[in-house]
Amino acid sequence: MPRRLTISRRDFLGGVALGTAAGALAPAELLASTAARAYPPALTGLRGSHPGAFDVAHALAWQGKSFPRPATPDEAPYDLVVVGGGISGLAAAFYWRQAKGPDARILILDNHDDFGGHARRNEFTVDGQLLVGYGGSQSIDTPGKYSPQAAQLLRDVGIVTDRFYDYFDQTFSERRGLESGIWFSREAYGRDVTAPGLDLWRSPEKGLDRAQVDDYPLGDEARAALLELLGSKRNYLDHLPAAERVPWLKRNSYRDFLLGTAGVPEAVYLLFRDQMRGWWGVGWDAVSAAQAADLGMPGTRHLALPERPSDAPERDEPYIFHFPDGNAGVARSLVRALIPGAIPGTTMEDLVLARADYGALDRAGQACRLRLSSTAVDVRHRPDEAAVDVSYMHNGQVRKARGSHVVLACYNAMVPYLCPELPPAQREAIAYAEKVPLVYLSMAVRNWQPFAELGMRSISVPQPDLMHAFGLDFPVSMGGVEFAHDPGQPTVLHGSYIPAAPDQGFSAVEQHRIGRRAIYELSFDAFEQRIIRQLDGALGRAGFDAERDLAGLTVNRWPHGYAYEYNELFDPPEYGRDQGPHRLGARQLGRISIANSDASAWAFVDGAIDAAWRATREQLG
Repeated sequence: MPRRLTISRRDFLGGVALGTAAGALAPAELLASTAARAYPPALTGLRGSHPGAFDVAHALAWQGKSFPRPATPDEAPYDLVVVGGGISGLAAAFYWRQAKGPDARILILDNHDDFGGHARRNEFTVDGQLLVGYGGSQSIDTPGKYSPQAAQLLRDVGIVTDRFYDYFDQTFSERRGLESGIWFSREAYGRDVTAPGLDLWRSPEKGLDRAQVDDYPLGDEARAALLELLGSKRNYLDHLPAAERVPWLKRNSYRDFLLGTAGVPEAVYLLFRDQMRGWWGVGWDAVSAAQAADLGMPGTRHLALPERPSDAPERDEPYIFHFPDGNAGVARSLVRALIPGAIPGTTMEDLVLARADYGALDRAGQACRLRLSSTAVDVRHRPDEAAVDVSYMHNGQVRKARGSHVVLACYNAMVPYLCPELPPAQREAIAYAEKVPLVYLSMAVRNWQPFAELGMRSISVPQPDLMHAFGLDFPVSMGGVEFAHDPGQPTVLHGSYIPAAPDQGFSAVEQHRIGRRAIYELSFDAFEQRIIRQLDGALGRAGFDAERDLAGLTVNRWPHGYAYEYNELFDPPEYGRDQGPHRLGARQLGRISIANSDASAWAFVDGAIDAAWRATREQLG
């Protein structure tokens, strides 16, 4: 019988089935009004793209539903209307106000009940202690290579990235003796086995521990082949001229390299296949062997390859630039700068525990207003082209806002459905990309003793039923939020579920579409049961009991997650951040500009901010 939990703070959204018809708007109205009375970061259950956030957009895009356009706006015109309250939309509003002054009238619309887009804050209270985690956009990655405009924006909203060198405990895992682990599930391997992970391909200086591999539930042939691969100094491409090796690696997946060129059994390939889903949204069946070589994956270290061009920053920056709530810290910094009184404080430190006043986001009389649970349904120029009308659904009614300028910082693929004026070629360019579906799981636990017992900080899962990886959150202490250094203290575990359809011949884009559908079809109960199974299966021998130890669960579901970045295995080789269909897709349309990370083909904070800078420069002239 499936195990069920009694998680006291699960909101009623958690039990809502995802089979709701796209055109059934009544539930969306109910959910929106309920969320308005709640404090969104503390809501658990199904979050991220939560029930009610996407119904209107799906009715527009999937069913071709048309919505009435009010004859006149119901409020005074705005200087700028922004569709999308994620980091890109908030940055566009911030840049606009910097240029036009604090009295510029700005309206930001977002279809969710919380701001930040994928940069979402999760809160739990466990045994009287507030825990803060992240439900999407994770960290400020390599700020040393940010554009001058993006770097300046961070400084302007009070984010000093060098302070994270003090706040992020970089020696925590080493001091505690925590390394990576791997869990073989009984569903995939016949029995549950939790063992030390395969980190040596990342840190070859550690050497090969053959006894470690003896614990893996593999056949003798697969175990011998794995040991040979891990210890091999063979050049598996020595049959090719040196000049042909990189082109060959770009044309072939790492799966093909392992199975065909290195000749390992499938069981060995499956150990590695899903490790990088969190990077590309697919496994090694849909990522090139050249990318594997860049990472030094097993079998690629001795191929005698020429050095590939790199866009590495001028200084070697660790992956430490992380607020306790992830890049919600960036979004909250922007909201605090845009709407005085919405979030108290003045520094990046006092921001961490500051509670946002959601009632202050959309008050009459303030220059900048952020209107949540508001889905745009039509964006078009006035007949005289002197302004743009934005029709949107809010509380079950279609309303109209008028702006002298508009920035569309929403999900890029919705733009053709919103803008009837968009040229066919631009529509086609936008349709090329396919966002990566993903789910981030925030799991509040009463202690992390099992991880200490196992000597592990994180656990990867080959052939996963749900999460491909989970583990302790980043060891960051700042602004009154202290990381749980004592294993007896409550903390938040972070897990990743990236749905894919590997080893069936599908391209990355095709797998993203299949994965998106899989996310929509999973109810909260289904998520909960699979998470319980994985946690109990991996940690049970170290004393973990989900019924006793799992205190809260937030499923941050992002069917439209990472921006699509070109995949050299499937896309033309010339496509990249500076060239590709996204450039045409982001083209200005009169008083309408497009800003989002999709328009940058770059799934990082600076991609969102750079797009906002470009869009506002277009409109400012």
